[in-house]
Amino acid sequence: MHKIRIALFFGALALMSAAADAQQTNVRVRGTITAVDGNVLSVKSRDGKDLKLQLVDNTTVAAAKAITLADLKLGDYVGSTSIKRPVGTLVAREVHTIARTVPEGHGPWDLEPGSMMTNANVGEITQTANGRELTLKYKDGTQKILVPEGTPIATTVPADRSFLVPGEYVFVTARVEADGKMTALRIQVSKDGVKPPQ
Repeated sequence: MHKIRIALFFGALALMSAAADAQQTNVRVRGTITAVDGNVLSVKSRDGKDLKLQLVDNTTVAAAKAITLADLKLGDYVGSTSIKRPVGTLVAREVHTIARTVPEGHGPWDLEPGSMMTNANVGEITQTANGRELTLKYKDGTQKILVPEGTPIATTVPADRSFLVPGEYVFVTARVEADGKMTALRIQVSKDGVKPPQ
């Protein structure tokens, strides 16, 4: 009987943990900083909402830095938001370097309607009749993405909370609790006019 009680107890704990996880979701926030008050970052989102994001001890901050396609090397791990043209060609909206902790693959993204995100290794950079083409290779496939002149290409450099000032643009991964409270997990912030592109 004692073993049954223990099993039931740990089963209940597992269910409670699963329920708690289900009540938390991660969202992406894009917008402009309007205020910083202690551990609260106020952001006017791109759709006009006034959001308050809680900063915690493990909130990471990085600043955007512009690079060029020539700065990328074969094997670099990057992400690229793209849109598919009617003829089927993928055209980059932006390209950015990413950490290898970010899962690789190709799937829907929310930068704009119909956009896709490809996280993969740089396999090839070529000049074609239509412009520069980036071949991205990941475990389950390959995507060829046309990169027009003027496409934002960026990396990030380490930053801290002193970079978070009103007027700067941010791209934030935030956790939304069951009560609606938002906690900033990772923040990319603009610097010297260079915005986080994704």
